[in-house]
Amino acid sequence: MKKALPGNAKISKDAKETVQECVSEFISFITGEASDRCQREKRKTVNGDDLLWAMTTLGFEEYVEPLKVYLQRFRDIEGEKMAMAGIGGGVDGVHGGGGHVYSGAPTGVGGVYGQMGGGGHGHGRSNRY
Repeated sequence: MKKALPGNAKISKDAKETVQECVSEFISFITGEASDRCQREKRKTVNGDDLLWAMTTLGFEEYVEPLKVYLQRFRDIEGEKMAMAGIGGGVDGVHGGGGHVYSGAPTGVGGVYGQMGGGGHGHGRSNRY
């Protein structure tokens, strides 16, 4: 939050907590929709493409293109890491690697995927973790 404000601005603890709650609800909302899709398709793993689909479905399509770039960059970086380690496969759930797209974020990119955990079942209801 500090990066978006002037250098002399201060953010109260209450404001930080409120933003964190909103972010958690947003993540839960998107992840819940993606999880529902996976259940309908009898899949157990939610991947990045499912999250992008959910965002489009829920009306957040303006964020999808930048996140596609992020996801491709993440997959490229993970593929390079695996190649350097001598491990085959990928991280997209299609090419091996289990599809755990949100297990780490590329340097310098926001951590939406890095904050996901329990599969989110919010759909507008308040979930406290």
